[in-house]
Formats: sequence, structure tokens, C-alpha cells
Amino acid sequence: MARLAYGGDYNPEQWPEEVWQEDVRLMREAGVTMVSVGIFAWSKLEPEPGRYDFGWLDRLLDLLHEHGIRADLGTPTVVPPAWFYAAHPEALPVSREGVRYGFGSRGAICHSSAAYRAAAARITERLAERYGRHPALALWHVHNEYGVPVGACYCEASAEEFRDWLRARHGTLDALNAAWGTAFWGQTYGDWAHVDAPRLTPTVANPAQQLDYARFTDETVRGNFTAERDILHRLSPGVPVTTNFMTALSQCDSMDYWAWGREVDLVTNDHYLITDGRRTHVNLAMAADLTRSVAGGAPWLLLEHSTSGVNWQRRNPAKAPGQMARNSLAHVARGSEGALFFQWRQSRYGAEKFHSAMLPHAGTDSRVWREVVGLGADIAALAEVAGTRTVADAAVLWDWQSWWAQKLEWRPSQDHDARERADSWYEALFDRHLTVDFARPEADLSAYPLVVVPALYLTTEAAGRNLRAYVEAGGTLLVSYFSGVVDEHDTVHPGPVPGALRDVLGLTVEEFAPLLDGERVRLDGPEAPALTGDLWTEVVVPRGAEPVWTYADGPAAGRPAVTRHALGAGTAWYVSTRLGPAELGAVLAAAAQDTGLPDRAELPHDVEVVRRAGEQGAYLFVINHSGAEAKVPLDVPGTELLTGERAIGRLSVPPGAVRVLREES
Repeated sequence: MARLAYGGDYNPEQWPEEVWQEDVRLMREAGVTMVSVGIFAWSKLEPEPGRYDFGWLDRLLDLLHEHGIRADLGTPTVVPPAWFYAAHPEALPVSREGVRYGFGSRGAICHSSAAYRAAAARITERLAERYGRHPALALWHVHNEYGVPVGACYCEASAEEFRDWLRARHGTLDALNAAWGTAFWGQTYGDWAHVDAPRLTPTVANPAQQLDYARFTDETVRGNFTAERDILHRLSPGVPVTTNFMTALSQCDSMDYWAWGREVDLVTNDHYLITDGRRTHVNLAMAADLTRSVAGGAPWLLLEHSTSGVNWQRRNPAKAPGQMARNSLAHVARGSEGALFFQWRQSRYGAEKFHSAMLPHAGTDSRVWREVVGLGADIAALAEVAGTRTVADAAVLWDWQSWWAQKLEWRPSQDHDARERADSWYEALFDRHLTVDFARPEADLSAYPLVVVPALYLTTEAAGRNLRAYVEAGGTLLVSYFSGVVDEHDTVHPGPVPGALRDVLGLTVEEFAPLLDGERVRLDGPEAPALTGDLWTEVVVPRGAEPVWTYADGPAAGRPAVTRHALGAGTAWYVSTRLGPAELGAVLAAAAQDTGLPDRAELPHDVEVVRRAGEQGAYLFVINHSGAEAKVPLDVPGTELLTGERAIGRLSVPPGAVRVLREES
């Protein structure tokens, strides 16, 4: 598209056709440029097996085209019709406890079901044949939010496919037994037929088996996506194909989005605020940075978020005035090529009738509608930003497979949460006004002066070598506790912890010493402020590293708590206890002295300053989440795109407002 996208999910099948004319009129008023359609419409498109009804969709797409609105057209394979399940009840997924789920929700699919795969291919082919060259078509939208609410299935068909997957991965039973460590608890296999899905067991199931099943599930689900994608590529050449990710929601982490990002033509994401008392704009920024990183730094698209409250949390507060625009433009600042919502018109029935929408139950005489129209004008005013890329200062390592392993049972402390560490480290970076790229542990990190590793329990030997080479070449590495511990099979690396990171960090860990609930430890440093840790400590033995902070009390009293290791041209830091975001900021400040990163301490708290740049120029986004006017110093003058004002020396941003400066070269 030649401009930023604006719109949302449109479900006209929920409304009589006379409403459609009003919808497109209001879409034009709001500045809508694209809507997502057909995502949940399989039962309307194919009301009986083999009998198709495309007339209503023909009329809809023609109507959208007539009014200059593009379509993100869904393959409706997230919800097969009731008649399909009546014929194929085995396609309903089975839980780990052996319970088969019922029909009546969404995403209730066994992805190993041959019947499902065949039916999904047929409806996808019919849609591609009919609409593959329709002038309204901008994008193909396969399925919807894969892995939500069910990813893994534990039925017999899944178990049989898992055995085939294991043969391909491990080759022989001897190799499987070695990788899984089946000598422990006498689990050795002598026949492939005896290998099962990791169903519910009396106590902890083999962790390596569970980890492989998570990989198998992810690859199986992704295979169903690529099957549909390939049909669309063949029958609708030149039209990009995507599926909507949910990259940063901890409830939706069963997909390895590094692998998924390589399979889509355009990375898209859904993001919803988790209102758990934390600063929601920080999580939003992290989600946007992560999605851009999954896209390899290329522009991506926010395909769903909410105009106001959602409906699926325990408490669903409405967004404050102006928050919708701040949320939307924060995604754009961090690389999105627009902002779309779920959904256009608020539903009157069904599970999501209390989820906010662009056109709410209150109608056009409402704050939400007025803000929707205003945001549409802002998105249009930022058209020239399209195609530019967000500029990052530092990298954070992020690995879904390491998280899968970390979440398994019987760790030194079940209270340790790898995702919580990622959130806290990101918040500390956010508060230092550093824009973050996320990266795989084996990725080229040479462009980043600072790389942060919040929690990398599973670290391959290749990742360890990569991080050592990064530091030796002059990088600054900052690693959090319980990293580098196991390999890809959840087997502890030979020798002392932290195995794969031992050499780069210049230390060993003699013993993990997690703390009890409520316990705290004090960290002292000769030239550093005292810090307080909780939840976790370690008995650290320096092997070249120097202590910066030392435990003043607790089970590791007198031992190093935070260390610095000079290696080659760079340095590697290690933090062996849990610190909060503010105290992590003190560690970041110390480590940043090794990096040459700019000190942005003068920038106001809770004010985002993010730059997008491209051949057409550079754009400075300033998003003020605070209740006071922000005055941001400028390196160069420029013109503010939303107000038309020229700014020299500094840019003033009112409370809760957004400003976007086109910088003068």
C-alpha cells in the first residue's frame, strides 16, 4: 500500500446487508484504508460440505473497492463449521489430561488431523481461485492467531506424527535415548511404538521429551500455515500472505516466532494491553520492538489492538482519553506500517460483545468514535513515514525455545520467571531511553554496542561461541542469572555452570542459592550505590571476572554479586540476583560506560523518543505518557507533521500527546 494502513477486523456476516452501506460511509469518515474480512466466516462460505456461497462476499469486496478500501482477506480455517466436526470429531484436540475439547469456541483444532488439513486446503483453494485477483485485495490473512487458545494436541494421531518427527530429528532410537537422557528413571526405549506424547504422568515427565513435543507442535502448526500459504502463492501470485502473530503476550508463547517470521511475506502482530498494574506502555513498546525484530528490522503491521477496553481479562478498564492514539502511534514509531483494530463495529452477541471497537455500541456520538476519526487523520498525515525503519541502540537476546525449557518443572526456584526478567530488563532499557532490537542468540550482534541477556537458561554451544566472539570484538554483554545452564536437549553442559557462557563471563557458579519468599539481600560496591536483590542468589567464583557489587548478607555473603570481565576488546557483565527495573538501571549505567552509548538522562521520564529513518529522511517520534508537558532537546530542527509547526532547539509535547518531527538534514 502506498500509505499507512488504518482500519480493523470487519465482520459483516454479523449484520444485515443494509448496514454495510452505513459501514463504508463511516469508514470513509474515519479515514479507514483497509479492513480484515472473512476470518471467521467458513460456515457462511461453505454452509454444507462442498456447497459454497460466495455471493455475499462478492458484494462486500465490490463495495469496499467502490469506496477505496482495501481488503485483508482471511482464510477462515481457525473455525471449521459444525458440520465438519460432526463428520470428523477426531479433529477436535485432546488435552494433556486426555480430555477431548468440544465445538463452540474457536481454534479447537488438532493440527495433525488429515481431515482438517484437507478441508482447510479446499476452502483456501476456492477463495484463492475466486478472489486472487480482486482489485480490493491487498493481503491474504491465513487462519487467526495460531496457537490460541490451543496449540498442542495429545491424541493418537498427534502421537503417531510425533514419532515420525522424532525419527526425522534424531534418526535412531539410540540417539533419541541419548538426547532425552532416558537412562534416568529407567525410561529407555527399545521400540519406536513405545514412544508417546508426553501425556499426564504421576510426577514430572521427561523434560527433554516435553521440550521436543513443544518443538514438534510448533513445526506442525507452522506446516499447516505454509500449506495454505503455498496454495495462495500459486493461485494468487504477487499478493503477500501473512498470519497475525501475538509476539509478546506471555499467554501466547507456544510459537517460535523467529521461525514463523521467515515464512510470512509480511510480519503482522496483535497486541492488547495487560492491565496488571504495570506500565502498559512499556509492554506495548516491547511488543512492537519484538515484532519489528521478528521481521528482521523491516516494516511490519499492527493488525489488531483495541480502541478501549478488552473483554477477556478479570478487569477490563477503558482506555483514558488520548490513550488510543498514543498506543497506536507508539507502534508506528517502532516500525508498524499503520494501525488496525479488533474490530470495526462492536458485536451485539457472542463472546466478544463487550470488547471495544472503532464503532462502539454508543455510536458516533461518543468519545471513542471522535478519537477514531482523529486518529485516522493523524495516520493520514504521517503517510510519508511509510517504508522507513526504526533505529535501535541496543539488543536483547530472546529465545522462545529457551523459555519452553525454562518453564518445565523442578527448577531451583519455581518463582523464577524468564519472561519477568525480560520485562524488567526491557523496562530498565526503556527508562534509559534506549530503543531495542531483539535478537536470536546465534545472530550477528556486531551492530550493537550493548547486548542484554535477561534469561537464557537453554544456551547452545554455538550461541556461547557467538557471544564470546561478540565481546572479543569490542561489544558489551550484560547477562542475568540462570543463563548458559543447559544445551538444546535440556542437558546440563559439562563442567561448572554457566556452561556455554563460562568463558565469556570469566566465572563459575559453585551453587545456586535461591531465596525464600520475602527474603532480601543487600549488594554493596566500593564505588557503586547499594542495591537490594530478592528471589535468587548464586555462589559465584571469579575466573578472570572482577566483582563490582558484592553480597553483604544472605547465603552468598562475601561473594561477588555483579561482575565485570574484560575479554579481548570488550567486556561481559554478570548479575547473579534478581533486581528490579530501577536497580537494573544502576547496573546498566555502570555497563554503559563501556559502550559509548549516549547518556539521555535529560530526557523526561515516561516520554518515548524513537527515530525512524529511510531514503526520504528521518522522523523523530516523541510520545508523552506523562501528565506534564515534555520538552525534548533536538539535534536538528524540523517540521512537526501533526500540527505543521516548525521546531528548533527543542520540541514541546503536551501531556498525553504525540509529536512527529520531520528532521532537516
